[in-house]
Amino acid sequence: MSVRRVRAAGARDAAERSVATVTVCKARGVVKGAGWGALPASWFARAAFVPELGPLERRPRGRMAAMGRTQRRRAGWALMALLLADLLALSDMLAVMSVDLGSESMKVAIVKPGVPMEIVLNKESRRKTPVTVTLKENERFFGDSAASMAIKNPKATLRYFQQLLGKQEDNPHVALYRERFPEHELGFDPQRQTVRFQISPQLQFSPEEVLGMVLNYSRSLAEDFAEQPIKDAVVTVPAFFNQAERRAVLQAARMAGLKVLQLINDNTATALSYGVFRRKDINTTAQNIMFYDMGSGSTVCTIVTYQTVKTKEAGMQPQLQIQGVGFDRTLGGLEMELRLREHLAGLFNEQRKGQSAKDVRENPRAMAKLLREANRVKTVLSANADHMAQIEGLMDDVDFKAKVTRAEFEELCADLFERVPGPVQQALQSAKMNLDEIEQVILVGGATRVPKVQEVLLKAVGKEELGKNINADEAAAMGAVYQAAALSKAFKVKPFIVRDAVIYPVLVEFTREVDEEAGVRSLKHNKRVLFSRMGPYPQRKVITFNRYSHDFNFHINYGDLGFLGPEDLRVFGSQNLTTVKLKGVGESFRKYPNHESKGIKAHFNLDESGVLSLDRVESVFETLVEDSPEEESTLTKLGNTISSLFGGGTTADSKENGTSTVQEEEESLAEGSKDEPGEQAEHREEGEPPVEDTSLPPPPEPKGSVASEGEKATDKENGDKSEAQKPSDKGEARSEGVPPAPGEEKKQKPSRKQRMVEEVGVELVVLDLPDLSEDELARSAQKLQDLTARDLEKQEREQAANSLEAFIFETQDKLYQSEYQEVSTEQQREEISGRLSAASTWLEDEGFGATTVMLKEKLAELRKLCHGLFFRVEERKKWPERLSALDNLLNHSSMFLKGARLIPEMDQIFTEVEMTTLERVINETWAWKNATLAEQAKLPTTEKPVLLSKDIEAKMMALDREVQYLLNKAKFAKPRPKPKDKNETRAEPPLNASANDQGETVIHPPGQTEDAKPILEPEKETPGGSEPADTGPLELEGSGAESEQKQQPTGQRPALKNDEL
Repeated sequence: MSVRRVRAAGARDAAERSVATVTVCKARGVVKGAGWGALPASWFARAAFVPELGPLERRPRGRMAAMGRTQRRRAGWALMALLLADLLALSDMLAVMSVDLGSESMKVAIVKPGVPMEIVLNKESRRKTPVTVTLKENERFFGDSAASMAIKNPKATLRYFQQLLGKQEDNPHVALYRERFPEHELGFDPQRQTVRFQISPQLQFSPEEVLGMVLNYSRSLAEDFAEQPIKDAVVTVPAFFNQAERRAVLQAARMAGLKVLQLINDNTATALSYGVFRRKDINTTAQNIMFYDMGSGSTVCTIVTYQTVKTKEAGMQPQLQIQGVGFDRTLGGLEMELRLREHLAGLFNEQRKGQSAKDVRENPRAMAKLLREANRVKTVLSANADHMAQIEGLMDDVDFKAKVTRAEFEELCADLFERVPGPVQQALQSAKMNLDEIEQVILVGGATRVPKVQEVLLKAVGKEELGKNINADEAAAMGAVYQAAALSKAFKVKPFIVRDAVIYPVLVEFTREVDEEAGVRSLKHNKRVLFSRMGPYPQRKVITFNRYSHDFNFHINYGDLGFLGPEDLRVFGSQNLTTVKLKGVGESFRKYPNHESKGIKAHFNLDESGVLSLDRVESVFETLVEDSPEEESTLTKLGNTISSLFGGGTTADSKENGTSTVQEEEESLAEGSKDEPGEQAEHREEGEPPVEDTSLPPPPEPKGSVASEGEKATDKENGDKSEAQKPSDKGEARSEGVPPAPGEEKKQKPSRKQRMVEEVGVELVVLDLPDLSEDELARSAQKLQDLTARDLEKQEREQAANSLEAFIFETQDKLYQSEYQEVSTEQQREEISGRLSAASTWLEDEGFGATTVMLKEKLAELRKLCHGLFFRVEERKKWPERLSALDNLLNHSSMFLKGARLIPEMDQIFTEVEMTTLERVINETWAWKNATLAEQAKLPTTEKPVLLSKDIEAKMMALDREVQYLLNKAKFAKPRPKPKDKNETRAEPPLNASANDQGETVIHPPGQTEDAKPILEPEKETPGGSEPADTGPLELEGSGAESEQKQQPTGQRPALKNDEL
């Protein structure tokens, strides 16, 4: 009885795709296969995707189909390349920077993908850059170059100009600047009542423009370091800067084309840097740290509280809160250096007393040298008891040399050291703390390195030691750049909550008429605190004026500044900020005569930079309107409710404020901070709450009215849940989901509240310091751009001149080298040498007046002349390496072809056409190489070679492409699977079993045991001498057999049909 062999589905295709097993030998770097020989491992490492061909194309058999697949793949690769280019272009704009603007120097830091928080090195490879600008008629210098120019041209070199920002001409700091630097001529700006630098009649710059130059230079340093353009930045400012000074810095940044993400106080940036690197040490227990920062121009003492707080978005996160701030605007290292400079000037005058010489103080260049030497001596005296000050050729070619001791220096600055504890006491008073609550005092700033400063401070704080575990120079820059990364949308950093504090309180003042007696009306002046001292910011506030029905004015001024001394108040400037004139109030009342007025609401914003702004003023009205049940369908109400959950149906109050719950709670706390209790009580009686608290729930409405759907959703969104409300607020409790009784619902439906908001016109009159108009800002920005373009053009010309000079000298030297003499004739070298000598003479005689274009043209002309000589030398240098690589590739390709032809026919995956194509390419490459080498040998060395390195590379690419195609095909080919019966389990075949025995299943007829020898079908000859039909198991046609096999229970054999026997 014969049996039929069952073949698994797809076995024939698997047999055709079978391939010899490939073993990668990593140690030897080769790949071995059955009969393939040794092949370079790099062929398999570069495996699958060749853009020109694709991984498994069968080019010879279906060339048209392969071409279609190739075109589709090329289109896909082009799309991927386009997307990648867009991503790369986007990544080029991801970097952000920070600028720590100090009085004497600045530090710049960047964050970009792959470079977290790195200090930028300037052109001199230094981490600190002087804030110095030298302005001449035709050029500018910055940084160390400008600092060195201060000796040669002190009048054109501007330093320490930040103390002039936001100051009018009568400010004491302007007079102090004139006293310290008499070489600078300060002009008067009648429009803004400020000063400007007059270097020459043509060169006049405001302090904002000079600062804009410095910011632009800092951005160029950051862009060179990051190797990509940067526009976003966080800039540090002193904590004691008022509104006018902060606005001046923002205007300077606009002139420089810099987008300021935030003006961060330098003490806050230092505290953030300290906390970021000690995140693990912060817990729920509050830690009070004092930072004492004495820089070059000022001193700031800050008390910071660190602890973890719970947030809605990210759970427990670390937070720093500024608790107290004290400062001294003029106490710093600069004042010490000026005292020491004055001492050295006196010593020099004493040395020349009998020579009837001029006073050294009248010579600006000599005083600039003395100031630089005083800075050096002060630094040395911090570590030594005495030091010798010496300057060669101080004035009139007279050298200066004098010994200075630390005791003399401390005596000169004795009154300054007495002011060291002042900021500490101010900070403690503003924080309402004592020294026992301070855990540690940390030193920041370069001037804290003076031993006497540390001695006096340690005695003032009463601690065992002062903390020096922070980088005193770079902490602020690192904290600012961390904040820049947090504000940028391109980076995701670990949250660190920063709650800065308001140094100067801000209040609103207004006057209104009140009735005192019958027929007698008087004016009453009211003050309402808007932002209290040491209150956190950023935050928004809303003030409501309820007793006005016509246009009126109110004033925004600073609050109580009693904590400042008389001199500080003079330096502070105007205490009046802005007068706000409202227009359109009466018109809004006439527009809604039948509506109930809810007051005139003024929305204020104190942003992250500490800059106060008035966002808008609105006149709000309410009325009850009839609301029949048929007006709104169920779907409409559902849509309104859903939209309100996403901010579309909020109440007017929350929509106007636009503040978070935390900020609104802060507003409610500020209500009690009035100037006088009597005014507060009267204010409440008149129905004018000074600060509107939008986070509190609305008062209960009568039973006859009900809040609108939008107001219900807002109550839910603001978190005013029923469990937090009073039990008597039944109407509000129902609005949060409890259905009212049928009778009450009938009463509530007829009417609802409708709120109308009318925008009120606002005219602002700035009182402290007028801002630059848009036209003036545009002109200043254009002036800086022109200067930058001039500097770039000058730099480009210098580079062109340097390139031309370097090419001339290098080429003249090459003409005497053997490798160049070998490929050139004597006549050719003489011609090149003559042209080079003529160009060198022209550069020395006329090069100073030559333009950039002329220099580039001269360089291009010389390069064209020498191109043939250089080309012959370069080609000869490349020949050995290129020819060796070509020989190796030919040998490996030949070995691969031989191995492919030795694969048995049953396992062969390559077609004869493919192997013939590879053989043809190998033969053509061999022939081209031999012919080209023979032809090159006949040419003289002075002629253009016919054997070119680019031709060798092209031949290698063509040959490598053919081999790679076959390797990709071999790599993705799958071996033939072994078929097995689904309903029968069998033991593993013996090791010596043949492949045909392992790949087939024998089904026994009924009644025959497994031990019985099956009757095989007679072999039949296939027509044409082809392969026998029983060389592989047969495949059952149709799905009936498979379904019947699945239905058979386990352990039973399926019954065979008659035609299967």
